[in-house]
Amino acid sequence: MAKFNKKKLPSRHTTLGPDKAPQRSFYYAMKLTEKDVAKPFVGVVSTWNEAAPCNIALMRQAQSVKRGVSMSGGTPREFCTITVTDGIAMGHEGMKSSLISRDVIADSTELTVRGHCYDALVGVAGCDKSLPGLMMAMVRLNVPSVFIYGGSILPGRLNGKDITVVDVFEGVGKYTSGKISEHALRKIELKACPTAGACGGQFTANTMACVSEAIGLALPYSAGTPAPFNKRDKYALASGKAVMNLLAKKIRPRDIVTKKSLENAATIVAATGGSTNAALHLPAIANEVGIKFDLMDVAKIFKRTPYLADLKPGGKYVAKDMWKAGGVPMLLKTLMDGGYIHGNCMTVTGKTMRENLKNVKFNTKQKVMRKYNNPLSPDGGVVGMKGNLAPEGAIVKVAGLKKLQFTGRARCFDTEEAAYKAVKNRKYKDGDIIIIRYEGPKGGPGMREMLQTTGAIYGQGKGEKVALITDGRFSGATRGFCIGHVGPEASVGGPIALLRNGDIIDLDAKKGTINVRLSKKELSKRRKKWKPKKINFGNGTLWKYAQTVGPAYLGAPTHPGAKKEVKVYADI
Repeated sequence: MAKFNKKKLPSRHTTLGPDKAPQRSFYYAMKLTEKDVAKPFVGVVSTWNEAAPCNIALMRQAQSVKRGVSMSGGTPREFCTITVTDGIAMGHEGMKSSLISRDVIADSTELTVRGHCYDALVGVAGCDKSLPGLMMAMVRLNVPSVFIYGGSILPGRLNGKDITVVDVFEGVGKYTSGKISEHALRKIELKACPTAGACGGQFTANTMACVSEAIGLALPYSAGTPAPFNKRDKYALASGKAVMNLLAKKIRPRDIVTKKSLENAATIVAATGGSTNAALHLPAIANEVGIKFDLMDVAKIFKRTPYLADLKPGGKYVAKDMWKAGGVPMLLKTLMDGGYIHGNCMTVTGKTMRENLKNVKFNTKQKVMRKYNNPLSPDGGVVGMKGNLAPEGAIVKVAGLKKLQFTGRARCFDTEEAAYKAVKNRKYKDGDIIIIRYEGPKGGPGMREMLQTTGAIYGQGKGEKVALITDGRFSGATRGFCIGHVGPEASVGGPIALLRNGDIIDLDAKKGTINVRLSKKELSKRRKKWKPKKINFGNGTLWKYAQTVGPAYLGAPTHPGAKKEVKVYADI
């Protein structure tokens, strides 16, 4: 077991010397011994709560992390932070809280670690924004850190088929269009989510879980095991041990999260047909390191990456199937064999990615993942777009799409509620391009996801017959020709704010272009007449977020990041 010199660790400020006797007395009140206080302090943060199934298995796993820390010479200090769960926040004003929660998670974790001078960190997360939120905090603090995903939900079964929460959202659309009865919808609702765990398809949670391994912050195979399985506790225990090894070897998150590892992360998003939200979260993580890696940098990686994993919502399989087939390491290995990822990146094992994958063999008897030279399609499942309607960029998930070009007439809505009402009442027609604006990071505020609206469209059988464009976001569960993150957003006078009903828009996901058939002169004329729209929040967290948040293409950051950093917490 490694020996640690507390004189060189942050916890010296709360545990060493006669003048720290008052602080030590608090630890003795919590039944720590003098030996416990003499060891390194490791923060064990989870996003446990009873808001949704994503989070309810996390406290159990946190206990296993703590055992791993204790067994390896550290003193674990457990704490929780918030989560806002998209599946419940979706489709109403509560969704404005979702993206904001990512930054609150990062900020509250930072404050807890700073305030109590912890030496290392293990983060356990289960829902969409909690994964990038904890990874952002790790890189920001730069103390030795390990991330562990809480695991996915098991799929529901109905009529001999696997179903997920997406089937419920799309079921609402089928019900509103008279395709199924209320009784049939209720049967889907009761069967879709049978266990603890995050949504089972390659939606945002599982996308970012794959990212955690690809970027090097999580142990190999830890992202795949479903939440209800006891095997998760083994990975949690190992994560507690791993963080102590990192502390001994002085390996920090910024030794792991580099431009190359961010490229590896973007690669696995594309290869799995993952969530478009990754193009928001990867730039935000990069901001914490001080690395330029914006939406279009992510898109370049997407463009050159083959689509290899046949996962929902565009494909057939769920996270459990990928885990049984060989997990994230098997996909990383074939990507490395094809030259698509960097093998020399450091990871939380204390070894490089190449060393971690040395003995991984490709399972030829499974159907979930393809080898790099036999892809589902040669391009990644997610595409970046640019044009006169989105000068800063936009993004679309093309996994499962039959056609990659669309031309139609704009149907403009200034809120998601107005758009959903029109969709619910079927007040749109084939060939329409539904515009939902003033839902960007600043204008929302909070950059809502539009799964309720896109799910209803698909449920009505119109998923391939209309398109949707927004300065807001989409759930990883969204499918169809749906373009999000359009920037500049409407609230700052971006071109999307200038659109009028009937404007003709050309979309080409093959070329990566998004253009409205308006001249520069006409756009300039409309801009002169445009007036900013007041947000509906004059106080509180949403108001505060609107004052600080940056553009979507940079990851919607709320602070300058490492490029303005004066000193690193880990060095105090």
